[in-house]
Amino acid sequence: MKLSEFDFELPPELIARFPAERRDNSRLMYLQRAAGRISHHRFSDLPDLLAAGDFLVMNNSRVVPARLLGQVDGRPAEMLVVSDLGKGRLEALCRPAARFRTGAEFVADGGARGVVTAGGGRGRRRLRFDRDYARVLEHGYAPLPPYIKRRAEEAVARRCFDLERYQTVYARDPGSIAAPTAGLHFTPQVLERLRRDHDILELTLEVGEATFQTIATEEIADHRMGRERIRIPAATARRIAELKGEGRALLAVGTTSVRSLETYARLDAGAPRGEFDSEIFITPGFRFRLVDKLLTNFHLPRSSLFILASAFAGLEVMKEAYHIAIAEKYRFFSYGDAMLIA
Repeated sequence: MKLSEFDFELPPELIARFPAERRDNSRLMYLQRAAGRISHHRFSDLPDLLAAGDFLVMNNSRVVPARLLGQVDGRPAEMLVVSDLGKGRLEALCRPAARFRTGAEFVADGGARGVVTAGGGRGRRRLRFDRDYARVLEHGYAPLPPYIKRRAEEAVARRCFDLERYQTVYARDPGSIAAPTAGLHFTPQVLERLRRDHDILELTLEVGEATFQTIATEEIADHRMGRERIRIPAATARRIAELKGEGRALLAVGTTSVRSLETYARLDAGAPRGEFDSEIFITPGFRFRLVDKLLTNFHLPRSSLFILASAFAGLEVMKEAYHIAIAEKYRFFSYGDAMLIA
């Protein structure tokens, strides 16, 4: 299939720069595939929309403050730290890339200093800092996607707000450089209501570049996803098998949960099953082995996330749903509204 088949026009004013005032007050589109029916709700209605016996699997990864603001040669610069290479050595996506020449020193807000030791394409650099990874990120900012357009001054003013809201309320294990955004809508109150009638299970996928990388090939079959680390505790895997064996439907909270579960379902018999890597790219024609329902946000055109959602619901169905979402002025992308596909 061609990447252009997954394109659509989105009015820029529908790109959410801020989340709903209350997490569970975001809007929720409910798409019932078999009936061809779409209805409109608030996220707080989610417990009322699930069938008896449905169970949820969600990604509990915690976002790290991977965006660093600072200066190179006295001029503003910033980076997104993507890898901890150990002993103060980091890999980052830097901009403006031209300022991060080999040997240049980056001075981050908070005082961390890093020297560029190696370069790469598209602003990728390796740096050696004067402190370890955790201390470098002590004064970091939420790694919001560029389309939210949180420029340096606004990022500083809203640092605490974004560090709290660009994080799920159930986040546990630090390691992600982007949020599993479908989970941003949950509140403790919604989770409490869900737990009365539904099992809620957790896994961990450390969201990395693979989740948000640009697809540069016109044939989507030629795209290669990057590698991301997944952890599924043995007790969680056993409970999933038990519930599926009882005929219960699995609701995956977010595309990262989908990728984790469907990778797990395809592991070789002798492969490690508690912790493993994934490079799975889910496209139309994919056979889902574990996931029955999907909770997700509204995604970027031509992205692997929109392609995954289209593989689950059908491309034409998703195009029609997005057409309706635009007409109804749903808010799009990371800080936007949600969709339940059943």
